[in-house]
Amino acid sequence: MASLGSLGLNAWITVAVVIGLVGALIADWGRPDLVLLSGLSVLLVTGVVTPEEAFAGFSNSAVLTVGALYVVAGGVQHTDALSKLDRVLFPNTTRLGPLLARFMVPTSFLSGLLNNTPIVAMLTPRLQKWADAQGVPASKLMIPLSYAAITGGMTTLVGTSTNLIVAGLMEAEGYEPLHLFDVTWIGVPAALVVIAYFVLGGHRLLPDRGTSAPAAEQELDENMFEVKVTVQSSRPPSGRTVAEAELRDLGDAYLTHVRRGTQVLQARPQLALEQGDILAFNGSLAARERLLKRPGLKRTLPHPDGHHDDPVRYETLPLYEAVIAESSDLVGTTLGEANFREKYQGVVLGIQRQDEPVTSPVGTTELQAGDLLIVEAPDDFEERWSSGSREEFYLVAPRDGQARRAEGQEDEGEEEDDRSGRAPLALGLAGGMVLAAATGTVPIVTAAFIAALLMILTGCIRIAEAQRALNVQVLVVIAAALGLGKAIETTGLAEAVAQSVLSATEDFGPVAVLAALYLMTNLLTEIITNNAAAVLMLPISMAAASSLGAPPIAFGLIVAVAASASFLTPIGYQTNLMVMAPGSYRFSDYARVGWPVTLLVMATSVTVISLLWL
Repeated sequence: MASLGSLGLNAWITVAVVIGLVGALIADWGRPDLVLLSGLSVLLVTGVVTPEEAFAGFSNSAVLTVGALYVVAGGVQHTDALSKLDRVLFPNTTRLGPLLARFMVPTSFLSGLLNNTPIVAMLTPRLQKWADAQGVPASKLMIPLSYAAITGGMTTLVGTSTNLIVAGLMEAEGYEPLHLFDVTWIGVPAALVVIAYFVLGGHRLLPDRGTSAPAAEQELDENMFEVKVTVQSSRPPSGRTVAEAELRDLGDAYLTHVRRGTQVLQARPQLALEQGDILAFNGSLAARERLLKRPGLKRTLPHPDGHHDDPVRYETLPLYEAVIAESSDLVGTTLGEANFREKYQGVVLGIQRQDEPVTSPVGTTELQAGDLLIVEAPDDFEERWSSGSREEFYLVAPRDGQARRAEGQEDEGEEEDDRSGRAPLALGLAGGMVLAAATGTVPIVTAAFIAALLMILTGCIRIAEAQRALNVQVLVVIAAALGLGKAIETTGLAEAVAQSVLSATEDFGPVAVLAALYLMTNLLTEIITNNAAAVLMLPISMAAASSLGAPPIAFGLIVAVAASASFLTPIGYQTNLMVMAPGSYRFSDYARVGWPVTLLVMATSVTVISLLWL
């Protein structure tokens, strides 16, 4: 039996790489895919793994299945198939107990069929809109939505990429492959326990942050102002472009849009200004006073009732909320450095981080994953940057629940109606995929690939949308992590760590070993990522199973469940990060609400696995 003291040089190189990777991910030194690829390259250069072992993950069936499932979920999303479920999801009552049960049960069910991440992306704006209309604080709903999706993802093999990774790794190593519903024996009881916890009293731990209007939007009244273009000057702005008049970016203020009669125009540099144009700015009052000293600009007139125009509510371009994804190029940059206005064709009016608005100038604020941006943009912004493009934004949704169409734009309603008419087809394809995989007619990867292809061929999702739906960062993380997992196994590190775990817990029986492996995996998933945690811990878990003579399926499932069960932090599982800003949550809210959920899911998982497989 290998021990930590008998490890060779390659094993210690692997230890150093793993420690470095965990530290880099905790410190957020770079995108997870780049961090893991860097670690893999070290193992490759030092000869710890061969090129075949390092890159085998890119052809693993788990990676291909996850990619296909993103396209399938995108087809369901773009046909707006879930809009028909609003009456099921959202009751007339505002009592938290019945309300939570009403939407958490369908969310868990759907998350087991379509992959839980896009389910949260689709349901978050719908739930937020309903909460606004009913006066229910979004902070009482968004964490339950994420937790229901996480536990729902545990109910089938296709519910989360973590399950597919574990299945793919086990099959690649010659173990009996997991079937679609093997994890259901654990996932369904866990989901029911979590739902019951919130319905029966757990919701009291959820914070009450008022209505779901972001705190950043509440600050816009103080940050936005308007001035009017006149001709009372020898050199008025009228007749010159925005760039020529030097009005687009003033340092502590920037031009968001131009109102011309009933039109609302984007503040493009080449836009020629005219007399009577109303220029809307976002910035400091000092900037407004400097502008009013310029010739040809004056204050806008107040309304007859004595109130000034509110540019946030009066004749603006549509307002959107966009939550920055962890893989986005925006992370670690400012809006100015990212050239946001030109690249995304929108203007950021405010930034909300956790439950507080960012008070520094938005153009010079370094952006973070999970930041909620309030964006003013033409009404095609949602289509171009919707949650189908999860590399940039986890979700994009109209702020008022329905984007307003800018004057002069072509009506695309007929095309949208045609797409929504394909909703039954999209649901049928998704259901057929699950049925084919469940009956064993074809392998899961084949069923997912065929369903994805049919989604494209039938027009449920366009080719460009399918390309955006592929979250390349997640696929690279999985593939790179599989190479790291191979190093942990082949160097003897997995067996050595497993022996250390066994020496500390074996006297208490296999149930104690399961609990220890669960805790180790769950700790990793809270501080790095769920997929990386599963890959790093599975070889250790399989080595422990071999030493105990226990069924490999039991120890594979404990890793799959523990890696997905991220309830203590917003960074362990991306659905938690997706709902952080919409729910106005603080980092500490997850720990307060999540520790009972963590204990419940752990107890349920260990109990079910020990009863059924040990």
